Amino acid sequence: MTTSTNDSQIPLGRYIFERIRQVGVKTIFGVPGDFNLSLLDHIYDVEGLRWAGNANELNAGYSADGYSRINGLSCLVTTFGVGDLSAVNAIAGMMAEHVGCLHIVGTPSLSSISNRLLLHHTLGNGRFDIFEDMSKHITEKATSIEDIEHAQAIVDDLIVTAFTLKRPVYLGLPSNFVNELVDASRLEKKLDLELPLNEKEAELEIVENIYAKIQEAKNPIVLVDACASRHDVKHLVAVFAETTQFPVFTTPMGKSSFDEDNPRYGGVYVGVLSNPDVKEAVESADLILSVGGLLSDFNTGSFTYNYHTTNVIEFHSDFCKVRAATYSNVKMQYVLEKLDEKIKKGTSNYVPGPLPASVHDYKQVVNVKSGKLTQDYLWKKLSYFLKSGDVIVTETGTSSFGVIQTHFPSKVTAISQVLWGSIGYSLPSAVGAQFALEEIDPNRRCILFIGDGSLQLTVQAISDVCRWNLKPYLFVLNNKGYTIEKLIHGEHAQYNMIQTWDHSKILELFHDKVEYENHRVSTVEELNTLFEDKAFNKNDKVRLIELMLDEMDAPANLVKQAKISEKINSS
Repeated sequence: MTTSTNDSQIPLGRYIFERIRQVGVKTIFGVPGDFNLSLLDHIYDVEGLRWAGNANELNAGYSADGYSRINGLSCLVTTFGVGDLSAVNAIAGMMAEHVGCLHIVGTPSLSSISNRLLLHHTLGNGRFDIFEDMSKHITEKATSIEDIEHAQAIVDDLIVTAFTLKRPVYLGLPSNFVNELVDASRLEKKLDLELPLNEKEAELEIVENIYAKIQEAKNPIVLVDACASRHDVKHLVAVFAETTQFPVFTTPMGKSSFDEDNPRYGGVYVGVLSNPDVKEAVESADLILSVGGLLSDFNTGSFTYNYHTTNVIEFHSDFCKVRAATYSNVKMQYVLEKLDEKIKKGTSNYVPGPLPASVHDYKQVVNVKSGKLTQDYLWKKLSYFLKSGDVIVTETGTSSFGVIQTHFPSKVTAISQVLWGSIGYSLPSAVGAQFALEEIDPNRRCILFIGDGSLQLTVQAISDVCRWNLKPYLFVLNNKGYTIEKLIHGEHAQYNMIQTWDHSKILELFHDKVEYENHRVSTVEELNTLFEDKAFNKNDKVRLIELMLDEMDAPANLVKQAKISEKINSS
């Protein structure tokens, strides 16, 4: 807090940003508008905060998403109506994928609202609550400040909700309240960001039940999904795996939620799209411990899980389940903590068995030295370019399916939007992640893979990169348009084609005085040379790397998924 002890009162606008800074947020995303301008003034009153100033609200929302996935929380500021509706797609994605964000919407003053003035950015019908009502369906909580007396409590509650539940929240802030004075001493008491404890008896019962199932199991497995990362239980899963020596698998959305260098890592399970040995290992298990599951179509091979056992234990952020018994409001974090403690003290007759051999398939490319660049080679070879601490962001489509073949070194973080699946998301999300990495450790690299079609939706985010001299790697897969759509339906349809861009000119357009590099890769030799170049491996400038791929070349799992999706869409 930067307020001196003599300042007994401070403006509400400053209070909001002081609180945001206290919970670890250093970058505020958004677009200025006349209803939020006086609020934005207070960003500069708080030491350590910066205003990103994005090119549009949708990109700002996507960037807030990426930032939050690295930092744990983000803040987005838009103006009323035209601003918050422009960001609504990004907010819905955060809601679907468990990403915490405080969305502050600058709204007209209370007097304007009460007098039902015919203001700009309204529908012209005198109603000012419509947009907040919309947001209530895609946020964990949506509230507007109506009086200064309750303003601080509302702000605090929304921040705690967004942080602990990992969901977006909406704060409507009428412009007349921004400079109203509030009690500064409230900042001296830090927000309680701990999850409420589980009910003791329910927690004890489920831990005992799970432990009994573990003791009985001869062939158990652990399946780790996205919410293990979102809700910060990866370390507890790691302890569990180390203690039990159970084999651990991940889902596509759960990739990077478990250390792939761990000797008990068995690969990625995607139902019928899995490697055959992974499919057999998971589906033949007599006990399945599922952690943080988000069982969407693209995350499950279109719902083709085929467990041969009913002994399935589910750990979720707000409930747990043992077979058919659901324990509402019993949070997985505390259950896993107690379970880890109990297992460490107990004994086990479990004998670890061999893991699927396909977990090492990426090594097939080691001796490949020449040939045309293909999807299969790209994703396996990427395993040797990545290093510990990297953040890899993949776009919905060939990239998010292809990266399943990539082996991640320890402490790599993966970002994708497999559930919500909004094309164009990955570029501004990578920008947000890069902002976070710059604050945490500038030596960590952010590496984006996006298709040429998706790039065209959000390319303005590269302007944000150059504005702040950020240094991500931007790999653009040039395969002449929407390959994933062509695989599903309309291979030769005009609607799946895009305008050709000269990608080598993009950084030239946006860079101003920022140093940059362009590369174009068409062959195995060119990719190998680039990945082995020590200078290229150092993230000291923004780089755009255009990868030239055949139009219908796609990861094998995506080809299979597309056929399933087309059948489902026509049924």
